Amino acid sequence: MLGIKLPKKNDLKRYRTLFGVLSKYGFGNVISHSNARKLIPKDYLKKHPNTEKLLALSTFERIRMVLEELGPSYVKMGQMVSTREDMLPPELIHELEKLQDHVPFLKNFEVEQVVSEGLDVVHADYFSSIAVEPLAAASLAQVHEACLTNGDRVALKIQRPGIREIIASDIVLMKEVAKALEKYSAQAKAFQPLQLIASFEKSIHEELSFLKEMDHMERFAKNFEDNDAIFVPKVYRELSNDHIICMQYVDGIKISELEKLKTSNIDSRVVAKVGVDLYLEQILEHGFFHADPHPGNIFVLPEIEKICFIDFGMMGSIMLNDKEALFELLYAFIRKDVRKIISILEKIAVRTEIANVKKLEYDLHELIEGISNTSIRNIRLGVTLEQFKTVIYENKITLPHYLYMLTRALVIIEGVGLKLDPEFNITDNLRPYLAKIGRKRFGLKHLFKKNVNRFQGYTALLDTLPDDIDDILKKIKHGKLIIVHEHKNLNNFKTALKKAINRLVLAVIIAALSIGSSLLIIADMPPKLNGVPILGAMGFLVSAVLGFIIVISIFRNKER
Repeated sequence: MLGIKLPKKNDLKRYRTLFGVLSKYGFGNVISHSNARKLIPKDYLKKHPNTEKLLALSTFERIRMVLEELGPSYVKMGQMVSTREDMLPPELIHELEKLQDHVPFLKNFEVEQVVSEGLDVVHADYFSSIAVEPLAAASLAQVHEACLTNGDRVALKIQRPGIREIIASDIVLMKEVAKALEKYSAQAKAFQPLQLIASFEKSIHEELSFLKEMDHMERFAKNFEDNDAIFVPKVYRELSNDHIICMQYVDGIKISELEKLKTSNIDSRVVAKVGVDLYLEQILEHGFFHADPHPGNIFVLPEIEKICFIDFGMMGSIMLNDKEALFELLYAFIRKDVRKIISILEKIAVRTEIANVKKLEYDLHELIEGISNTSIRNIRLGVTLEQFKTVIYENKITLPHYLYMLTRALVIIEGVGLKLDPEFNITDNLRPYLAKIGRKRFGLKHLFKKNVNRFQGYTALLDTLPDDIDDILKKIKHGKLIIVHEHKNLNNFKTALKKAINRLVLAVIIAALSIGSSLLIIADMPPKLNGVPILGAMGFLVSAVLGFIIVISIFRNKER
């Protein structure tokens, strides 16, 4: 997707690193089945002295360690696919959630030169100063404080040089390994590695687009323009592009820095309530939410008493129809209507392969009863969502990707709330929204709008019905009407029919042999044995054997 091809020398170097790390952690079988194996000299794949010790760890732990050792691209990939509970087992998800960016600052990074070349300007014309030491660093970019010539303090988010080429090269390698895994490992194939890589490629491509991130920031700011509790940094479009974002500097306290909050006389309990309220508003009101609300991405601004979210690279979006479906799902949970829950899940799912509906009903019933029998003060949304995701995974239901982003984000935001206030309970924040959903669901305005939409649908159907009937009649008239008919269990029918035909043929052969043998014996045709024609006797013997085979076959099928 990124469409960048590297020189072979760089590719070989990354192949060597990848295969060396895989060998170290006991995944050498992946290498032996990869088409890229022939590119790597044997001495690159010497057995690592720690391999035996590492094999004592679980497979999932070793996968996480491989990603950590391979560096930023692979860590990023692990973080992104850690939301795919529909594809990966819970044990692997748990390990991938431990992945953190541990990226050092770039050495010898000429930030002024990079800004000048990246924006195609003389930096001194726009910036009075740019800090050499970065404020923060991540796998894709690092942030530098700067000051504009008009006195505005800004933050420059600068994409790491060559990161697109590195990621493009790593994706090629990931696909090579994924192909080998799908071809030679049944266990790995169940995780759909190629589809996971495709999902990562799409996500990382979007996150590398800083133009899209700026769009996200401006949309987010518009959603909250009337809310005094939140601050959204301003974007300086004229000093930004797809590789650099110039935004308003945020001078605040990270929401996880409890001592600093206390020193600034800020009540962490109030911060927890307001912060979670703001997040629930993103989801339930606007349908556009921050997909990575970890403590490092949320600040408290003491001077203006506002909360600020930063880093809008990963955002989740919920369409209006999906938001309605989520309300329906939440309401069905409240009413303990298991069948309705299943119906809604099937409606919004990308794919369902439910082998046993009764098992799914039982799993959901057990989950709901477990919540009902727990005191409201002891309910933890994170635990409930983890149980729900396990039910979904075990019953082979694939939900839209935004739902996995949403559940992960809710787990994170609840954790942030608990860190700020040990007595925090997210159900308190949810109550007003649940009441609002109930009023909205049974309100006259909602019912009127719903029925108007239905009436419009029926009207549209009636408007097009004459034309549709005319098209069908024309196709019938010209012999162009094609009816697609699916035969279910056709293979079983073919097998049964084939067996019946074979038995019929054998029966005809038996009948022919019996009649022929009878004629030979009546005609008393030589050669004879003890006065009995041998050919006639042999015919009867073959008929008896064939008849016995048919009888055995019939009885076996009855037993099955």
